[in-house]
Amino acid sequence: MKRPKTNTNWLWWGLGSFFIAVIIFKIGEASAKSSLEGNGKKVGIVKINGPILSSDAIVSQLEKLKNRNDISAIVIRIDSPGGLVAPTQEIYEKVKSIRGIKPIVSSMGSVAASGGYYVALGADTLIANPGTIVGSIGVIMNYPVATELLGKVGIKFETVKSGGLKDVGSYSREVTEADRRHLNDMVNDIHNQFIDAVKDNRAINKSELIKLADGRVFTGLQSKNLGLIDLLGTYEEAVSLAGVLGKIKGVPKTIQINKKNSSLIDMFTSNLEQATSSWFDELPAYRWKME
Repeated sequence: MKRPKTNTNWLWWGLGSFFIAVIIFKIGEASAKSSLEGNGKKVGIVKINGPILSSDAIVSQLEKLKNRNDISAIVIRIDSPGGLVAPTQEIYEKVKSIRGIKPIVSSMGSVAASGGYYVALGADTLIANPGTIVGSIGVIMNYPVATELLGKVGIKFETVKSGGLKDVGSYSREVTEADRRHLNDMVNDIHNQFIDAVKDNRAINKSELIKLADGRVFTGLQSKNLGLIDLLGTYEEAVSLAGVLGKIKGVPKTIQINKKNSSLIDMFTSNLEQATSSWFDELPAYRWKME
């Protein structure tokens, strides 16, 4: 590029050089990305740790791995006692939707119970360690009733409501039989949804399944014998199996979608989520809890 003689020309020369540099950089970036994502030789990893209170992040990671050309298979690593119903079902449906597009394997760590097991059901293959806590096919809901405590400190609530069940679950009044019937109906309906998900994905007789679906947990070894999982194995073996299913030769490379750098808002919402993690005790939940 010929160097300019006037100040105005210097300005245009500088802008032109800048835009040329940007274009060269973008071409190089695209080339590097293409070389990184173009060989289809990796296993994508998604990890679920702790209570399932939201589905957004996990569903987003699964969608990105599904669409990446360099990902031949996916392993979803589960270490969770369960969680809220709707987020659990959303993750399960996302996992299930990937079947037939890319091989997806569920690897269970210390515990994959209740909602954790529900999510695992969506995969092509379920793998657990012999000592993994698996199962807890059930639904739980509990909430405090603090009428005696409130009476002792002289606090009384006046509630105006449109119907007898509008404040069902309130800690400020006694539980009625109508409350119990309504909540039992809800819990039983959600429990049946869980049973149907197991029935749809595991070759277990319905009558036998109902016997197992009373909320009890099993070891990984027991789960294998009962047909609740497919294989016994470690996380590394799950990755290797995913590589085989994804037709990757040799030891597969793994990649996990990086989380964004935490902002002040992210830190606040994370702390809020931790502070309110016990809140889902008050809602119907796929949860196993050692008590």
